[in-house]
Amino acid sequence: MKKRVIVGLSGGVDSSVAAYLLKEQGYEVIGLFMKNWHDDTVTISDECPWLDDSNDAMLVTQKLNIPFQTVDLSEQYKERIVDYMFNEYEKGRTPNPDVLCNREIKFDVFMKIALELGADFVATGHYCRKTETEVNGEKIYQLKGGLDKNKDQSYFLCQLSQDQLAKALFPVGELLKPEVRAIAAKADLITADKKDSQGLCFIGKVRLPEFLQQKLKAKKGEIVEISDQFEAYYRPLPQFSSKLEELAYRANRIAYKKEDGKVVGEHQGAHYFTKGQRKGLGVGGTKEPLFVIETDVEDNIIYTGQGKNHKGLYNNVVFVKPDEIHWIREDLKLKNGESLNVKARIRYRQTLENATLFQTEKGLFVEFEAQQSAITEGQFVAWYHEDELLGSGVMS
Repeated sequence: MKKRVIVGLSGGVDSSVAAYLLKEQGYEVIGLFMKNWHDDTVTISDECPWLDDSNDAMLVTQKLNIPFQTVDLSEQYKERIVDYMFNEYEKGRTPNPDVLCNREIKFDVFMKIALELGADFVATGHYCRKTETEVNGEKIYQLKGGLDKNKDQSYFLCQLSQDQLAKALFPVGELLKPEVRAIAAKADLITADKKDSQGLCFIGKVRLPEFLQQKLKAKKGEIVEISDQFEAYYRPLPQFSSKLEELAYRANRIAYKKEDGKVVGEHQGAHYFTKGQRKGLGVGGTKEPLFVIETDVEDNIIYTGQGKNHKGLYNNVVFVKPDEIHWIREDLKLKNGESLNVKARIRYRQTLENATLFQTEKGLFVEFEAQQSAITEGQFVAWYHEDELLGSGVMS
């Protein structure tokens, strides 16, 4: 019996080639398109309309002579992703919908549907690789970065579990993007030259303020500029009685007050902004562009600083609460008091950097060797050994 694989077709070139390769490898392949969104009022429609994507996915399956189905997951998507996003923004955190979409939709809701349809595996067009190892006689799945370092998407899968990985296939993970396009062109797939979508997972490009305004009401507030000479940046470090005490101190954010800087403009709601953001502030006349260094949703104030090297943007210690720590490699999970040297990143496409994990009763500290720009609450820090993704957590 041929193994049955259901491919999550997005209407893009990567998932199209994933389906093609699996068919060539002798699997029984079925293409499934997920419809996750109905509201076109907040999408920039000509960028990535789901209808065009669905048609492209269908044309690919016709070309490959494989079955095609569409599943409507918009209800689950709203509950698990959109409502979560609103909730996080309201708290002044910046969620990562792509990481959540993979954990909650593609490799949970979608995977369950696929397994009910008799699938042995679910495949996607992600640039990452799955390998296996054995620990104490038990099979362990490893998630590794894609061979194309420019396209490595392992970060977006940083919340997957062993159970999810067991059923997952990533056919393009061993290929470079130009090779994927060449395969699509040779197979005469309509998606061969289609440009990559830049939008939210399976929604397309969204005008974020309009999207958030559906739930989060506009509320006028002040933009405050903090000088690079602000005294808190130059305070000497106190004496610490332990490494844990030092990490806890350094992971703390500076609690700015309005009187620490000068009012330079107005905004429509602190919850629409995120740390490190440059666009959308609407303040001119500064020597260097203003960047958001902190948002205060309680008092509805945005704190900004001039230039991308402003001291308020940088820190090198990240904290993850106990219930937000996730290990893909549970066999390597740290016990309280243990530490581990790793490579880590706090955003997609960031090069992996040297860091050390410190597991404590209070949670997990990640100390980077180098200063990190715009550590953003609600985003994920992911840690690796060489090119294997070991785990991740939500930054607090």
